Amino acid sequence: MEQMVNQHGLKMHPMRQALYSELHSRPFQVIPSPARITHIAVMCNAEQSAQQFEHLKELYSFYGVTPPEKDELCYHVDFDELRVRREKHMEFTTYTFINTGIEQGGNPFEQTGLSPLPEGWLAKIPGTVISAFHVAVEDARQTDELNLPLVKRFFEGMRMVGSSPQDGDARVWTTFQMHSDGFGRFLIYNKQMSDSQLGRLTQRLMEIETYRLMALLSLPTAREINPTLGDMDQKLADITDHLAHGSDINEQQLLAKLTDMASWVEDCRARATFRFSATYAYHDLVITRLEELREDEVSGHLTITEFMTRRLTPAVKTCRATSNRLEDLSRRIDRVADMMRTRVELSIQSQNQELLASMDQRSQIQLMMQHTVEGLSVAAISYYTIGLIKYLLEAAYNSGVDLNKDLLLGISVPIVIGLVAFLTRKIHKRFLKMATDQSKKNDPESKGKR
Repeated sequence: MEQMVNQHGLKMHPMRQALYSELHSRPFQVIPSPARITHIAVMCNAEQSAQQFEHLKELYSFYGVTPPEKDELCYHVDFDELRVRREKHMEFTTYTFINTGIEQGGNPFEQTGLSPLPEGWLAKIPGTVISAFHVAVEDARQTDELNLPLVKRFFEGMRMVGSSPQDGDARVWTTFQMHSDGFGRFLIYNKQMSDSQLGRLTQRLMEIETYRLMALLSLPTAREINPTLGDMDQKLADITDHLAHGSDINEQQLLAKLTDMASWVEDCRARATFRFSATYAYHDLVITRLEELREDEVSGHLTITEFMTRRLTPAVKTCRATSNRLEDLSRRIDRVADMMRTRVELSIQSQNQELLASMDQRSQIQLMMQHTVEGLSVAAISYYTIGLIKYLLEAAYNSGVDLNKDLLLGISVPIVIGLVAFLTRKIHKRFLKMATDQSKKNDPESKGKR
């Protein structure tokens, strides 16, 4: 990226404008009362995210609006009485549909934010829906708030969670359950909030519901891992006890068991580490949004914060405990494996020492045999050499040379034996020196000294 220079000649960081834009990329919406809102979170990969952008363009075409050319983190568009907002997150994309063309009264969930959408468009969104719920906003400043039995009927008789957020400026009802249409439901009575304040409250509620579902994604994984994790923990304890008190230990067999256990633990960590980390992050976001609600209690009902504390926090603690147990088991397996490797190495060293001692003993025997063979070789070579000298002396004597062949032959015997012994010893020393030089040449410590 090119470096920018402002009017004062200051060199600007190339990411400066992007950093400013990031802070304002997801503004709070301004929501009037009454309104019907539907919020959907769709999990998707990079390919599906690109397909979603093309799918969004179809909605622009349906309403006769020029579609955007470039995909962005957050899109907000008004189609007459329908507002559509699409936000891209790390793991999912959210769609918020706000229907402002409704009249207050009757069943607040009879019309939803999806009502103005063209038929069949919603079903073609690429990806998998993780969160989907309706939010009905009623204006309590114009009409009285409905009594609880009637409100409960809108939630199909399910157990209610009630809250008076923003110091009582609104009343929120929900169940945190799916209803007969497959959607969750929130009912907001606006008592004295402005459209901007209502938009912030609604955004926080939508994020709480979405993030708490994303946080719970790792709970099935934790429940799947935990039983086997307990078995692995017991097996490792048995192996450790056997190492500490057992007499007949098969190192190879125990190492094979430890390797299998380590493979299982690493497989679980590979599958679960990211999901567990995401759970902690989403849980922190939920807690932050709950604190921002500034709730007051509705008599006889759990508040949203109390409900989340009682239901979501234990699930997150379960995931955290499972993650910690995986890490602890991995470390313990590594320690036991190190102990086993140490035992194996000591055993190998002991075997090597015995082997070296045995080789040294054999070398001594071979050396003694070599000396014996050398002595026999000297005798044999001397015998044949003296025999040759005898033939020479006889040939010279028969040719008329005047010599005492017996005396000369007797004198040659010690000379030949001494000469053969000397040459044999010299040859032996030469080969020994060659072997020593070759050994020093191959020794890395000797190379370092040189």
